[in-house]
Amino acid sequence: MVKLIGYFFGLGCILFLGVAAAGAIYLSIVSKELPDYEVLAHYAPPVTTRVHAGNGALMAEYAHERRLFIPIQAIPDRVKAAFLSAEDKNFYNHPGVDLSGLARAVIVNAQNIGSGRRPVGASTITQQVAKNFLLSADQTFDRKVKEAILSFRIEQAYSKDKILELYLNEIYFGLNAYGIAGAALTYFDKPVTDLTIAETAYLASLPKGPSNYNPFRHADAAIARRNWVIDRMVENGYVSQADGEDAKKQPLGVTGKRSGGSVFASEFFSEEVRRQIIDKYGDKALYEGGLSVRTSLDPQLQIEARKALQDGLVSYDERRGFHGPIKQISTAQDWGQELAKVASLADVPEWHIAVVLAASDQGVDIGLQPDVDGGGKVSTDRKRGTIAAADMRWAFRSSEGDHKTAKSPTGVLSAGDVVYVEPIGDEASGNYRLRQPPKVQGGLVAMDPHTGRVLAMVGGFAYGQSEFNRATQAMRQPGSSFKPFVYAAAMDNGYTPASVILDDPIEIQMSNGQVWKPQNYEGEGGGANTLRFAIEHSRNLMTVRLANDMGMNLVAEYADRFGIYDHMLPVLAMSIGAGETTVLRMVSAYSVLANGGKQIKPTLIDRIQDRYGKTIFRHEERVCDNCNVQDWQNQEEPNIVDNREQVLDPMTAYQVTSMMQGVIIRGTAAGKIKLNTEVAGKTGTTNDEKDAWFVGYTPSLVAGMYVGFDSPATLGRGATGGSIAAPIFNEFMQAATKDEAPEKFVVPTGMTMAAVDRKTGMAAQPGDPNSIVEVFKPGTGPATSYSVIGGGEAQLAPEEILKTSPQANQAVTSGAGGLY
Repeated sequence: MVKLIGYFFGLGCILFLGVAAAGAIYLSIVSKELPDYEVLAHYAPPVTTRVHAGNGALMAEYAHERRLFIPIQAIPDRVKAAFLSAEDKNFYNHPGVDLSGLARAVIVNAQNIGSGRRPVGASTITQQVAKNFLLSADQTFDRKVKEAILSFRIEQAYSKDKILELYLNEIYFGLNAYGIAGAALTYFDKPVTDLTIAETAYLASLPKGPSNYNPFRHADAAIARRNWVIDRMVENGYVSQADGEDAKKQPLGVTGKRSGGSVFASEFFSEEVRRQIIDKYGDKALYEGGLSVRTSLDPQLQIEARKALQDGLVSYDERRGFHGPIKQISTAQDWGQELAKVASLADVPEWHIAVVLAASDQGVDIGLQPDVDGGGKVSTDRKRGTIAAADMRWAFRSSEGDHKTAKSPTGVLSAGDVVYVEPIGDEASGNYRLRQPPKVQGGLVAMDPHTGRVLAMVGGFAYGQSEFNRATQAMRQPGSSFKPFVYAAAMDNGYTPASVILDDPIEIQMSNGQVWKPQNYEGEGGGANTLRFAIEHSRNLMTVRLANDMGMNLVAEYADRFGIYDHMLPVLAMSIGAGETTVLRMVSAYSVLANGGKQIKPTLIDRIQDRYGKTIFRHEERVCDNCNVQDWQNQEEPNIVDNREQVLDPMTAYQVTSMMQGVIIRGTAAGKIKLNTEVAGKTGTTNDEKDAWFVGYTPSLVAGMYVGFDSPATLGRGATGGSIAAPIFNEFMQAATKDEAPEKFVVPTGMTMAAVDRKTGMAAQPGDPNSIVEVFKPGTGPATSYSVIGGGEAQLAPEEILKTSPQANQAVTSGAGGLY
């Protein structure tokens, strides 16, 4: 018997040693295949790039994985407690693998065999870090062994707080939210430090299965799981019984916020910033680099710019009549379900989708689009309203412009028509006006002329209607809004505002045998007048003669210097705006006139910092001498050195500004601009009224815009820059300057004022009613004899054909009309 026992003992020892040896060999082999856990020390996960307005407000976020890294020191104890209670209550006590928890899980799973319940896991937070960072998610024995080995090694190499920091910043919470900071913003729109017990417990419940506890699709399961976590927090002593019971009574309160942007109407601006960052740093830096971008956007000016452009586009569009309903749906059954499927303009929240329920001579009964929750469930509430006949009278005219009119709402709308409406006054009153997204579009830019910072940008009626940014991407002919740069070249090269030029018809023989006959708007003209008169009244014939007298090579050089074009063709048609450029470029060029001739670099971005806070881009290039001295020792105040290039004589800039003040006082924009400060500007209208422009400025703000169809088509006779674009400029600038003190343009030292005859440019007699005070550079003054530029020529020099767009070619080859 003793021998038998000894035999079995020896056999057992051999087997044990064999198993131990096999295990050691297996562990040795597995250990050699383990990834390097030291990479955790250099953890740099994909982090969200955040774009901020000039006042710090969050505009947009860009990320493949919406994550914000937050150090463990910044995570409240309450948040840590929730995750420890939900995932690993012995985290601070085990060496990486919780043996007691593992044994407990084995027993529970054995008891649950055949019950249909899901197996209970026993992975510690350290094991999850090993799996998430270093291993695959394969459910294999090898992977579990590797996970355990790595967990022991990670625990030896890193502190518990470091491991918890890695875990809380890496885990996925659903709704594209990664990490606790990103999850707090996504689910509750608040920072981690502001989370309540209930909110913290819900977030701690998500890593086990974000889709299983989706707050919109599985609200009951989400609440049950959250309450389980709260109970564990109470059980582990992190939360009192009373606080726990109170937390379980709270609703989930999930906002489901998908984007961090909170600056209204900033989509066009944000998208342009996104494109610029990609061009400069690449996709990966934008979507994974965690950049902090501070832009130049002024949120209040952006709202005013959007409103002014929208008002102008809607006003023009409604004068052309009703385009028809968005679509037709049945109103026989529950119209709310079908109406909820119609996409609305998210960035025009004041407009609502509605369906016509009935129409009469007095008005229209409508049903409003019902709300839809984050899970796609349509609200059962059905709101109704009324459109009075007077609030849709503009729609009685057909959109074809053929003067067909309806006499009442019944001739325009019928039951089932889906339309846009806007509440009148208090929405509770139920009174609405009919609206429609305009077909006409436009772009607007506002800029600080002294820094080049773009303060507002609107790229169209609504970003939800079209993402194409007409302020930066649309290449359009500026028409006569280009003329100030022809006159700037003239003032820089010996001409004065009182120089006189001929306004008679001219013909230009081109190399292909065709004849170009530029005209003034409506064909008026004749005789001779001063350059001031020419720009105030936008005379094409005088401008072409002036450009010919100077030489188009000089004009082209100025256009390139101001950044309007990259390489302007030196042909005469370009002098009246036949080339194509953008609103942003035109506003930048006018900024040089506004700031006294200093070159500026237009920018939407003030500063970019990387994920560590290091500044990698700054727009401000001026140098501040002695700004960073250690202490003050009675030295002079720091001096900011203006190192911008002077691209135009300040006296020339003021002369052109003065002439453009006349455009507003008595020229093509007369009566359209009414500000409580000095203002200068220029209208522009292109062939067949396809584009209407206005660019103008006060001493501290420049703004410009155009209105036109995306596929160039006539806006209609009389649709000029003065009638369409100038009122938009006026509305915006009135709002932008309402709280500002009146300003005056600074007259450079050395310039003189003299009264001249408005027509001859010669010195005026005292008391002459036809005189005007003109500004002159040193060494110049009113003419002592009457001289006319362009007088006596029979024909201008042959002109080359424009090799640009069809629209630009038409300005030269059509032989009719022109750019005004």
